[in-house]
Amino acid sequence: MNLILLFEDDFTDNGKHVRLSGRRHKHVIEICRASVGDKLCVGLCNAKMGTGCITALDDDALEMDVTLTECTPPALPVTLVLALPRPIVLKRMLSLVSGMGVKRIILFHSKRVEKSYWKSPVLKEENIKKQLILGLEQAKDTIFPKVELQPLFKPFIEDVLADIAKNTISLVAHPQSADPCPRYVHSHVTLVIGPEGGFIPYEIEKLINAGFKPVHLGERILKVETAVPALLSRLF
Repeated sequence: MNLILLFEDDFTDNGKHVRLSGRRHKHVIEICRASVGDKLCVGLCNAKMGTGCITALDDDALEMDVTLTECTPPALPVTLVLALPRPIVLKRMLSLVSGMGVKRIILFHSKRVEKSYWKSPVLKEENIKKQLILGLEQAKDTIFPKVELQPLFKPFIEDVLADIAKNTISLVAHPQSADPCPRYVHSHVTLVIGPEGGFIPYEIEKLINAGFKPVHLGERILKVETAVPALLSRLF
């Protein structure tokens, strides 16, 4: 936790004093080993960052005076369109891409996505939020990504995706592509990444018809959790 993420209900007065308990309080005591008078990096959810000076600290809670004057790091100019991974992988992916600066994540269904994945508790709003917070805390960011669920492949590709990708560089990761993924782009990208096992030919055809260019990262077939950061790093 490189930043303590604050929320409106943490404040006890006019926006300058907070009281924290639970996980964040425990982290300050056990990991930061902070004491009264120490300053910590803090940030208000979807707002600015700054410092918090500890004014009181005991076994139950901590109190800080906060000053929020710093801007958050720039977001990556990308919309990540990701075939729904296995729940255990999804937890890691949400934290990872949140930390990398992705601000729009769309999870969609494809042939090789198990239907049972859509019933996972990981997709509950509070559990998604928990993983996004972990990524923001790690990267010292406060701006929450937006996560959207699209459980039907064909309606999503035909009726929704084209509008999302309008005026962007539209790419789909596909190991059998003839073209390498571009490097260091300077425009917004809509990046589609398939499931473990890849897209079936029908799905690639539908994505191409929707204006997406298939690209590859080389001869090696990567796991989704490896391919996502590799593609984002290559693009930006």
